[in-house]
Amino acid sequence: MPVTLLSLSQVARKDYEIVISESQLQSRIAALGRRISHDYAGRPIFCIGVLENAFIFVADLLRSIQGDVRCQFVRTNVREILDNNVNTTEIFYAPEVDVERQHVLLCEGIVSSGQTTDFLIRNLKARGAASIKVCTLLDRQSARRVQIEADYFGFQVGPQWLAGFGLGSPTRQRNLPFVVAAPDVEAAPALVPVWPPRP
Repeated sequence: MPVTLLSLSQVARKDYEIVISESQLQSRIAALGRRISHDYAGRPIFCIGVLENAFIFVADLLRSIQGDVRCQFVRTNVREILDNNVNTTEIFYAPEVDVERQHVLLCEGIVSSGQTTDFLIRNLKARGAASIKVCTLLDRQSARRVQIEADYFGFQVGPQWLAGFGLGSPTRQRNLPFVVAAPDVEAAPALVPVWPPRP
């Protein structure tokens, strides 16, 4: 499928829509930082950011948190395996993290089905974490496959394909300073917004 590079002029023509603006993102992240600072007052935070979607969110969030914060990133890998006509989901992550007796803040760019988040929570608990809370920039509750709720979230979103502010498909669009949605989910991976816009 050919890739189409999009400019901000095409945003105005509604080829895709800015659903969360740069100012909305910064305001909400600052509010999350204040709440987390209050909730963790006097306790060190071990932030674990889940790549790739969370890297910009984590960078901005940590700068808004007051207190003692450690940070490490992990990358997850999800595989669907068909064995004897039974679908099984296998989830891995790397690198391993030492969270024994740590107060973990698990940060994601977006939580959809919740399967990966649930796996990480259970794994980190088994490794001896003192506590685990989930913070996600975007929360797609309509896609949940497991019972899980984020302790902190920035915005609830629908089923649209989203990009920007760390999200992309798979490596493009992540540098956009806002979040955009494509009107056609099937065509969305071919839409590549350019930022800054070309002259």
